[in-house]
Amino acid sequence: MPEIIPLRELKNTAAISDLVDKTQEPIYVTKNGRGKMVLMNMDVFDRNFFMQKVYNEVKQAEQAIADGKTVDARQALSQIREKYGI
Repeated sequence: MPEIIPLRELKNTAAISDLVDKTQEPIYVTKNGRGKMVLMNMDVFDRNFFMQKVYNEVKQAEQAIADGKTVDARQALSQIREKYGI
C-alpha cells in the first residue's frame, strides 16, 4: 500500500527521512488532496532507475531481433578476432 502524506508533514524532516528509509517505496506527497511530489530513498531510486534502463535495453534488443538486425555469434567473434589480431 503506498504511503501518502500531506505537504504540511514535510516540516518534520527527521520523521520523513525515517519513513523514507523504512518503507523502501515511494512516498506520495499531496497538496489540497492532489498529488504534488514523490519522495524516495536514494538507493531505491538508483536501483529502480538502473532496472528501468535494463528493461529499455532488453526491449531494444528484442526489437532488433524482430527486425532481423542480428549477426551470427561465431561470425561476430571471428570478425573481432581478425580486427584485433586475437
